[in-house]
Amino acid sequence: MRRWRGLDKEFLGFAGATALLSCEEAVVDVREYVTSGDSPVAVIEAEKEHVMVGVQIRIDGRQGLLLADPGYHVPRVVTVMADGAYPHTGWFTQSDEPHCRKEYSYTFNPQNSSYVEWHERETRGAALKCQTSLVYAARPYLDGVNVTERRNLVYNFRSLLSRDQKGHLMAGIYFPVGARGKDAQFTLFFDNGHEKTKTKYKFCTFLESNNIPPSVPEEIELCNAQMNYKPGELMKIICKLAKVLANQIFVDQMLEINDDICRISL
Repeated sequence: MRRWRGLDKEFLGFAGATALLSCEEAVVDVREYVTSGDSPVAVIEAEKEHVMVGVQIRIDGRQGLLLADPGYHVPRVVTVMADGAYPHTGWFTQSDEPHCRKEYSYTFNPQNSSYVEWHERETRGAALKCQTSLVYAARPYLDGVNVTERRNLVYNFRSLLSRDQKGHLMAGIYFPVGARGKDAQFTLFFDNGHEKTKTKYKFCTFLESNNIPPSVPEEIELCNAQMNYKPGELMKIICKLAKVLANQIFVDQMLEINDDICRISL
C-alpha cells in the first residue's frame, strides 16, 4: 500500500483510492450474503478470513477496481471492470502443477456492486472443484492485518514457504499442529534441479542434535538456500519448532483456543 500510494505524485487521487479490502472465503450462498444488507455488518455469520489491497478506478465513467493480493500469491494486479469490458482481466491461470491446476476470475456481483466475486476453479485429474469468495470493496477494512495476525497465532496448520516472482512454490516446510509427541512431523520440500523433492521428518528427531542422521542436514541446507536464509537458519527454526511441539500442554491449549474461535464463527 505504501508503494502504491507513492504513485499519487504522478496520478493525483491514487492514494485516496487505495485501501485494504476484506474477503470472505468459500461463501455457500452468495445471493443471500450480498442481499442481507449494504455491508457485511448485516450478515449474521460473516467470518473475514483474508485481506487484499484495492484501488477504486474509473475509465471514461466506467466503474472498476484494481486488486493486489500478494499474500495469496497472486503474481499479478487484477483489473475488475463492472461492465466486464477491456481492461477487465477475466479468467487466468493462477497455478498449473502436475497434480493441480487453479484458475481465478473476479467480477462485480450483479445484485450488489459493493461486492466482487472471486471465482476459483481447481482441477485435480478428472475432478473439478469450484468455489466463490466475496471481496467487500465499498469501504476500507481498517483492522484487517491486526485481526489476521492474531488469528494466525493459534491456527492449526503452519507453513514457511518460498515462491518465485510468479507465485510458484519453490521450497519450504509445512505441518499440521495436533499430532501427539513422537507422531508430530513436518514435510520439507525443494527443487533438486529435476523435480520437487518432498520428505517427511519427525520433529522428535531434532530435539537432540546427536539424533539427526548425517544425510538430513544436507537436505535441509539445500532447502535453506532456496529460501534465501543464512546458512543453518532453517535448521535452527526446525529445532526450535521441535521443542515447542514437544510441550504437549502448550499444544493442547493452542488447539483449544483454535477450536473456540472456530465455534464462535459458526
